[in-house]
Amino acid sequence: MKNSFMREKVIHCGKNFIAPEIFPYTGRQQGAAKGRRGKKQKVSEPKQKNLNDRRAKRYFVQLANTNFGEEDLAVHLTYSPEYLPETEEKAHEIATRYLRRVAYRRDKLGLPPLKYILITQEGRKRNGTHRIHHHIIMNGGLDRDEVEAMWWKVKGTKKREAVMYGWANADRLKPNKKGIANMAGYMVQDSAGKKHWTQSQNLEKPWHRGPNDTKYSRRQLERIAKLPQDSEEYKRFWERQYKGWELVDSEQRYVEQSGWHFYLTMRRKC
Repeated sequence: MKNSFMREKVIHCGKNFIAPEIFPYTGRQQGAAKGRRGKKQKVSEPKQKNLNDRRAKRYFVQLANTNFGEEDLAVHLTYSPEYLPETEEKAHEIATRYLRRVAYRRDKLGLPPLKYILITQEGRKRNGTHRIHHHIIMNGGLDRDEVEAMWWKVKGTKKREAVMYGWANADRLKPNKKGIANMAGYMVQDSAGKKHWTQSQNLEKPWHRGPNDTKYSRRQLERIAKLPQDSEEYKRFWERQYKGWELVDSEQRYVEQSGWHFYLTMRRKC
């Protein structure tokens, strides 16, 4: 493509992960997006946090890896048939009230403020019925049983048992080489129906500095794209480009109008 080059943008996800993105760019696009090379910038959030969108999924995983890790929680909430909300908006209201209870309990115990990402999913079945449910990533500190017990419709007292909206399960996050990308990926996996997320305002955002438009050549990356992504040569190439970082995941795709796009995940070497 005439007057085009390969742009590199390195996204920082906390202290232990970076997510380099390398993609074709044109001189016209460069002129419309001028900025200081070394200025630190937050990654812009997707305008629509629709998890059926490829870019939104990538940002979601980056946001999760930036803010959550070992000892934090993955919470899954469902509804019994008799309490199933009629709309996604109503379900979101119920989940928000639940999170307020969790936040209040944390405050009462002197724990740090609640941090969370809430996914509300409306899965549709072939017979036309739908099942709304929630996935939440939140910071740890509370006992798992206590977190589960707060998923009530009617609070329990000494005289009566709590009436629960449905099933609740809280698990400790177990990061691996990819951080919590596997759990985040499970939460945004493809399925029928809609998925979107909301988040607390106190999350740290992934960030990057100004892009580098001279590091890679189109010919160089066309050669790398032909290598198997699980080969040692492919892994060594990227780790030479980012010294001190280990390649733990990669995605590459070819767009006919522009060329190769690469999306990497790298972990800081011990």
